[in-house]
Amino acid sequence: MAGSQRIEITPEILLRAYAAGIFPMAEDADDPGLFWVEPQRRGIFPLDSIHISRRLARTVRQDVFEIRVDTDFDAVIEGCASPAEGRGRTWINRRIRRLYGDLFDLGHCHTVETWQKGRLVGGLYGVRLGAAFFGESMFRRARDASKVAFVHLVARLVAGGFTLLDAQFVTSHLATLGAVELERRVYAARLDEAVQAEADWWVWPRGLPVSGADALGALGSR
Repeated sequence: MAGSQRIEITPEILLRAYAAGIFPMAEDADDPGLFWVEPQRRGIFPLDSIHISRRLARTVRQDVFEIRVDTDFDAVIEGCASPAEGRGRTWINRRIRRLYGDLFDLGHCHTVETWQKGRLVGGLYGVRLGAAFFGESMFRRARDASKVAFVHLVARLVAGGFTLLDAQFVTSHLATLGAVELERRVYAARLDEAVQAEADWWVWPRGLPVSGADALGALGSR
């Protein structure tokens, strides 16, 4: 943690911070302050070794959910900020919502959303910079909804030529999906290469339906 103070962060400052390996957080949703975080050990997902169980792959292939991309940022961050099983409070405060909403408007923040019968039931959001994607938070209101969104995210990143998927910290849940830790200096070298490279978030064009079979195919079919 780099320190705690009241700071005014603009989208441009935030992108420079990500490029330097730091990101903002709040103590909780009701705290108006933000602080910078730079973990000693950084969580990432190696894009060539994501763990997808047979059951999850079957769920993805069956297209249980409709996948939408970048259609409802406000609803996704609201879902990520809401209390859930095992999570009474989150760090997503009003300033975080506004700041990442601005990044979304600028095309640097993205969502992958799972819908069912016209209802948003899960999803995730994160920040794109060069060939790096920084996962911020995910949520679910139906079984496997966030995991299916994650599989579709990874498929889009692989298809689009991304080289780094940042997870910030490795939790027991993220470890089951393949997250690993890197020492700060190793992460910094990987980050520097990634943010200077180019990748295509819209390798699958906006509005194009991407099936579970398409996603698994991009990952080498599992």
